[in-house]
Amino acid sequence: MTADIDSERPDGRPDGRPDDRPDGSQNDRQDGNQGDSQGHGPGTRGHGGFEVFRDDRGIPHLRAGSALGLARAQGRNAARDRAWQLETERHRVLGTTAAYLGAEAVDWDRFARRARLADTARSCFDRLAPETAAWVGAYVDGVNEGLAEGAAQAPEFAAAGLAPGRWEPWTPLGVWLSTHILFAGFPTKLWREEVARRLGDDRATLFATDGPGTSGSNGWLLTGARTTTGAPVVAGDPHRFIEDPGVYQQIRLACPEFDVVGLAVPGVPGIAHFGHAGGVAWAITNAMADYQDLYREQVRRTTDGGAEALGPDGWYRVHAHTETVEVAGGEPETVEIVETDRGPVIIGDVPGDPDTDAAPDPPVISLRYPPRVTGDLGFDVLPALLRARTVADLDTALDGWVEPVNVVLAADTTGATLHRVAGHVPVRPYENRLRVVPAHDPAYAWREGGEPLPRTEVDTATGTAVMANERGLAAPLGIEFAPPHRADRIRELLGTAPGAAASSATGVRKVTGPPWSAADMAVVHTDTHLASSRQLLSLLAWAPDLGPDAERLRDRLLRWDRHMDADSTDATLYARLRADVVHRLAGHPALRPVTGDADPWRSTAYPPLFRPWLAAVPRIGYALESLLTVGLLRYEDRLAMVAASAEAVAATHAEGPGPSAWGEVHRVSPWQALPDATPEEVRPGLAGDHDCVLSTSSVPGITDLFARGPAARYVWDLARREDSLWVVPFGASGVPGSAHHRDQTELWASGRLAPVVTDWNLLHRTERVTERVTEHRTEHRFEESTTMTAATPPDPDASTVPALRPAVHEQKVEGFGVVRLVPVVPAADAGLLHAWVTEERARFWGMADHTREQVQEIYEFVDSLPTHHAYLALRDGVPAALFQTYEPDADPVGEHYDVQPGDLGIHLLIAPAEGPVKGYTDALLTAFIGYVFSDPAHLRVVVEPDARNEKALARMVRVGFELGPEIEKPEKTARLAFLPRAALGLA
Repeated sequence: MTADIDSERPDGRPDGRPDDRPDGSQNDRQDGNQGDSQGHGPGTRGHGGFEVFRDDRGIPHLRAGSALGLARAQGRNAARDRAWQLETERHRVLGTTAAYLGAEAVDWDRFARRARLADTARSCFDRLAPETAAWVGAYVDGVNEGLAEGAAQAPEFAAAGLAPGRWEPWTPLGVWLSTHILFAGFPTKLWREEVARRLGDDRATLFATDGPGTSGSNGWLLTGARTTTGAPVVAGDPHRFIEDPGVYQQIRLACPEFDVVGLAVPGVPGIAHFGHAGGVAWAITNAMADYQDLYREQVRRTTDGGAEALGPDGWYRVHAHTETVEVAGGEPETVEIVETDRGPVIIGDVPGDPDTDAAPDPPVISLRYPPRVTGDLGFDVLPALLRARTVADLDTALDGWVEPVNVVLAADTTGATLHRVAGHVPVRPYENRLRVVPAHDPAYAWREGGEPLPRTEVDTATGTAVMANERGLAAPLGIEFAPPHRADRIRELLGTAPGAAASSATGVRKVTGPPWSAADMAVVHTDTHLASSRQLLSLLAWAPDLGPDAERLRDRLLRWDRHMDADSTDATLYARLRADVVHRLAGHPALRPVTGDADPWRSTAYPPLFRPWLAAVPRIGYALESLLTVGLLRYEDRLAMVAASAEAVAATHAEGPGPSAWGEVHRVSPWQALPDATPEEVRPGLAGDHDCVLSTSSVPGITDLFARGPAARYVWDLARREDSLWVVPFGASGVPGSAHHRDQTELWASGRLAPVVTDWNLLHRTERVTERVTEHRTEHRFEESTTMTAATPPDPDASTVPALRPAVHEQKVEGFGVVRLVPVVPAADAGLLHAWVTEERARFWGMADHTREQVQEIYEFVDSLPTHHAYLALRDGVPAALFQTYEPDADPVGEHYDVQPGDLGIHLLIAPAEGPVKGYTDALLTAFIGYVFSDPAHLRVVVEPDARNEKALARMVRVGFELGPEIEKPEKTARLAFLPRAALGLA
């Protein structure tokens, strides 16, 4: 077994090709403004120390002497508190989750690569203003600084066999993009396409409603005329898929320029969506705008294996390359990445016959989305939001917002308010919003600029403004919106007079009315009135010829107050009736072309990732109210259907036990990267339902469990920020076993909120980092405090995770990072090493045709030798290279030259790159040579690269090696080279 140092990291893309942006532009950020080439952002050196404080719930309050120091602190804190979450998000950006999560993650990885999320994030980073790039880079520095420590506390890394990776300056942009790429629900266009094809063009929007893939929220603003303090209050709750750990992190960011509390997205610097800066507070909801298009492409294979697409001016060559998706426990999958002038192809493949002009079946569909086109993700807005002091400041900053497109409510301490849409909606025909459109037709091309963004004044008569994804302010920008029930109910509640009652259809609930305090907002957050039940109950009231049991069921539900309360058995009974009606509708001949065996969910034309948007039963469940109202079925048929459902549900409960309380069956089912990691007992039951203000969205006809609901709740008080309130579903920490991993769950489930603590004297300082900058390096000193309740870190088997192994050598290479050498553990590292040594670029390693088991056996043999040693080189905790040492007189190399006392041979194999990094191998060589010569007995380093590798030989000479003779080895002609200890001035 021999090796060389000729496996270079490519200078271009991860696949070795140069950066080829769709617009043909190159990286326009000059080298001198890029910071260093190892992932540090521009201008992030010497950005100062910081302090970490926490309140009694472990919520971090960060304080630094500069905005850059604060960004670094935020990144480091996120990495320590949410390491597993951050690494999952990074892998989602890269499309590499299947490598450790297995086959179930392949669908996402294929989409992420085909949509070119990582490449788009890089392009957007390249176009950032220099000061924003420095700010993002400081955040990334902090993440890389804290990941190894965070991973050591998180048992998921050992469970998945994953080591923490390295973040690049553009990674936060990728996290933002991957988090929101499906936010606007472009797959709904596939559903409409299928409905139109099967039911007719006039039925395309038959199921139009807030569907399973979109995200909504509640938000409201009260002017000072409506509050107890005379200052505005902004409150609400974002409805997103509930993730564990949570998608929002409560945090405070304080430096001399600003002091902001809010909800941050782990992996992204700043506070984007919900924040209180002292003088101004803001919140958002999904505007339900349509700003992503799907194009039906005609593509064909060229004779040289490339691809062409049909455009307005005829056939033209398109970008095409292949990538490999590694799959834990399975075979790798090859993905072809194709990008036309419209955008990356995300559905369908290029046909193999180069002579065909016809569009393939299944269709080939490309995705056009604003950041891919403009190279702008709106990140320059994020630091401007933190610095905002007034509504006017905030309004100006939001002019640069891109995506997602939001409705914004804001108020400041002067009483000024803001109600506007923010984001970029391209100008194009209405048909683009509705359906998949032909790519070759110039009529469907995007025009210059964006659609005008609506805004309005807060109603002075009511002193309120409400946003709940309804067809309101943003109506000109979208197709499908949420039903008006949540927005109407919030207005009703906020308009109730003091001490009066807000009426429902058949009952009343006591609420406090104007003037309102911040604490009163929980009444609105937790309201459970289900207005969308009206149509079904109206049909039930007139259902003919019911039997005795069904009559009793009808009487019971007509007396029900229509609140989906957790302790209500009537709510469960209604849900049973609703589910039965959904299934009967799905079986009706009028919908048979899109249900049963014809359900688009079953189609192989679309990737499995889009099935939630294509499944008929959930679509019917969410659109039930309108389907029972419009002329799809005759009124008599609707009555008969509801009557049949009443009979069926009544029969189920006639002799058996009655229905359970709603909260016993309506439980949260959070998404986790590692399924079943959350014990069942921490999945609480909640009140609410899809169309309630307390929007805990079950899927009618499918399940009573809910995966989407309030991902946080907040109340921003502009009179006294310390009277503000917030809560998240789980806790501040993402580390299982932490005291703050689940300590907010009971609050969240019961509808209560925790106070926002702003007095530094009431917080606990848990960490202090000081910084000393010298001419050649930046030194940090970390001081930990044990004043907070701390969880006992888990003790995973360190041998399975390289970053947790003791190092034989550790060295900081300035401008590169910390390099640690840890021993190879063959059983644990065989998969990683096999992936490296079987690549074409590693052919001289001599293992190109070896199996994983054979690689493991070889390194077990090496491990048994006292003269040969194998190490993984970790760069900031991430495996970066395989480094081996050997005593030449115990190796075949020793037969080819006169071995001298103190000689030590080395082999080096660089890991595959995730992106271009200048000077990578030189930096690693610096650390390797430092390790070798740390032992005074080693007098000379011996290497034997391939004689044809001029780059490797030039590098050796540059470092100080003296070239020796060529030698013939079984697998190559090698060139010996020697680096004497004395050449480096070492004693």
